[in-house]
Amino acid sequence: VQLQASGGGLVQAGGSLRLSCAASGSIFKISNIGWFRQAPGKEREFVTAIRWSDGSTYYADSVKGRFTISRDVAKNTMYLQMSSLKSEDTAVYFCAATKSVIWLARYDYWGRGTQVTVSS
Repeated sequence: VQLQASGGGLVQAGGSLRLSCAASGSIFKISNIGWFRQAPGKEREFVTAIRWSDGSTYYADSVKGRFTISRDVAKNTMYLQMSSLKSEDTAVYFCAATKSVIWLARYDYWGRGTQVTVSS
């Protein structure tokens, strides 16, 4: 499975940004696909994930109500719509996928990160 993230950039606080993650290869292996992020000097943290088969979702408390994850099965692409962005959302965002149905299981496949910077 190969994952290609895109869509990062610079945005003002309160603004919106959409990230995309295109999946290719043995996509049938994917159960859940989602996003992690890592801010400077901090550990990588889980943001959100979606079940590829039925679209059910799971969010970290820090983004609930502001971020929306979705997927387009026909395009093998997953999206993260980020709204009401805060400076603390600044991080490198990584697309990842797992063969497990457990939301916070070990993720098996990772894409390169995309930088999101929120200016205050």
